[in-house]
Amino acid sequence: MQTTDKTKTGRSLKDSIQYIKGVGPKRALLLHKLGLETAERCLYFIPHRYEDRSRVKKIGELAEGEQITFQGKVSDVHIQQLRRRRKILEVTVQDDTGTICIKWFKFNEKYMKERYAIGRLLIVSGKPTRNRYKGEGLEIIHPDVDISLEEEADPLDIGSIIPIYHTTEGLYQKSLRAIMKILVDQYAPLLEEFLPGDIRRRNHLPDRATAFRETHFPPLGTQENLLIQFRTEAQVRLVFEELFLLQLGLAFKRKHTQQEEPGTPLKTRGDTIHRFIRLMQFELTGAQIKVLGHIMDDLEQSRPMNRLLHGDVGSGKTIVALISLLTAVDNGMQGALMAPTELLAEQHYMNIQPFCEALGIRAQLLTSAMPAKEKKALLENIREGTTQLAVGTHALIQKGVEFQKLGLAVIDEQHRFGVLQREAIGKKGVYPHVLVMTATPIPRSLAMTLYGDMDVSVLDEMPPGRQPIQTKRYYESQRDKAYTFLKKEIGKGRQAYVVCPLIEESETMDLKTVLEVYEDLQKRFPEAAVALIHGKLKKEERQRIMANFKKGKADILVATTVIEVGIDVPNATVMLIEHAERFGLAQLHQLRGRVGRGQHNSFCLLVAYPPLTDDGKLRVKAMMDSCDGFKIAEQDLQIRGPGDFMGTRQSGMPSLVFADIIRDIKIIETTRKEAFALIDRDPKLANPEHQNLKVAFQEYLGDRLDFMDIL
Repeated sequence: MQTTDKTKTGRSLKDSIQYIKGVGPKRALLLHKLGLETAERCLYFIPHRYEDRSRVKKIGELAEGEQITFQGKVSDVHIQQLRRRRKILEVTVQDDTGTICIKWFKFNEKYMKERYAIGRLLIVSGKPTRNRYKGEGLEIIHPDVDISLEEEADPLDIGSIIPIYHTTEGLYQKSLRAIMKILVDQYAPLLEEFLPGDIRRRNHLPDRATAFRETHFPPLGTQENLLIQFRTEAQVRLVFEELFLLQLGLAFKRKHTQQEEPGTPLKTRGDTIHRFIRLMQFELTGAQIKVLGHIMDDLEQSRPMNRLLHGDVGSGKTIVALISLLTAVDNGMQGALMAPTELLAEQHYMNIQPFCEALGIRAQLLTSAMPAKEKKALLENIREGTTQLAVGTHALIQKGVEFQKLGLAVIDEQHRFGVLQREAIGKKGVYPHVLVMTATPIPRSLAMTLYGDMDVSVLDEMPPGRQPIQTKRYYESQRDKAYTFLKKEIGKGRQAYVVCPLIEESETMDLKTVLEVYEDLQKRFPEAAVALIHGKLKKEERQRIMANFKKGKADILVATTVIEVGIDVPNATVMLIEHAERFGLAQLHQLRGRVGRGQHNSFCLLVAYPPLTDDGKLRVKAMMDSCDGFKIAEQDLQIRGPGDFMGTRQSGMPSLVFADIIRDIKIIETTRKEAFALIDRDPKLANPEHQNLKVAFQEYLGDRLDFMDIL
């Protein structure tokens, strides 16, 4: 990130870590395991937590339950043998005021005996508790311990706020801290400032060198901010600059799109739209009308629409998309609807085809699995413009697909597509309007970081008649009760989904497979019609099975997650999910949204198989606690973290080193405002005062998102 060349000192931020004082070849290999190869990379390797060792106590002053630091010498080492081959390592530490026992239940016997030799000086941090066996005296279980080979403790280890780094076997905290101290002192001053002075002053931010130095080695007086609020001014500066560069990229991309890509203004609310609305058997919700107003306003502009539409499961996004696509057709142009899977593309096609047929509009389905002859004819239709609406998978963005005049591209379940794929569909026309959709509600903080270059619309209202869904949990031992409940619903004439995570038996995972469950249900419900669907079936077979289920010819549909989105069967009132603990929270919520679409009470039955991981327990609990997709999205973000939420590691955006999407929402808002205002003033960062920022921006984004050919 914006570095200087060799300075007068002969140092460069690109210097190899091996030649830093105290490292050498052996330690360099250990540091390489942590991804630390250069001085610059080490500066970005910030502590994952801190310990307040500014006030060191004597052993005789220690109190139960208080986080403390003390130093003393090892006076005894003892291994206590327990039942079932379990052992406890007990190390007695003493100073001139008393003794205390520190203990480990998991340890390498040979290594620990060598480490805690009699007479060795230790610096110990932890919370004393009452000795559980003796009933008197204090002990500390699994404390943090630094070894001092000197008679007096190093100032880096005691008497200050101590950084704690992630480390690797063979590299101790004490050694790593000493290396980092030398490195920060020598190399932090080489960091060049790139934030404009007015932005720094407005937001009370220190310079870069100070920010890095105090993040690694915080000065005394910052304990409260570090240990309670978890953010000092130095850390805020690093978070700010990272989010600012990200928001700058989004502002830059948006500005470029508006200025460089002329769109085709469309006439909206035309005859085809009015005819379609008369065909519908229901009225649009207030939220749908509001969102369509935003979209129509965009389509009337001479710049391409770039809008994100997100809403909860069943909020009516498909109808909004179809009305938008019909607007393109009404203007003599083509529309494209792209979905991430063949099944979802097929479902979209099946849902819109009856309307298109009634309106005299030619819609066709394009997938990779089509026979070559059929595909060739369809591509010709798209090229000539006789296909007015093309529905398909990623096949729509492959070479050989040429639209005569693409006016609007709709991308559904956009989180399954990378940024470059989304841009590829937009390049199939002369800057067509683009609407991307997701049934996964997106937390506001994530929307501002991933989709800050887009206008955002939210469908926050359910269509009339949507029933609340009751969610019940059953453990493996209660599985029969879950199926007894399902049987009662089938007896009322309702239908049910049963979803499993695997198609065939796995040697490595002991899970209920879809084939095994299908056979089990045929035996359990001999009087019922049980159908089976999964992604390995041929397209025609999948379509036939889904059509039969929709018509009520099957009572129970056993499926993999191919039915996660896009299927609407109002008579289905039960969603039973086998191995619910194995599914992601967003996926569970999507599956639950397949029911509750008719007039009858609906249920989601989660069958969980112990032992559940901590995350598995949190996901199941979140499903039990709420049906609100936006609340669930926030919890999902907290459980998984921003890197994994909605596949953002593959989104094309830089990963975050310092910022926390959940905690730093206020900084996200501030940096967004500052970045967009700056790009409005200086669209290409051409001002002399912004040259350092321009270099930092280029280094930060690299070749992502085609920014660099614009600068």
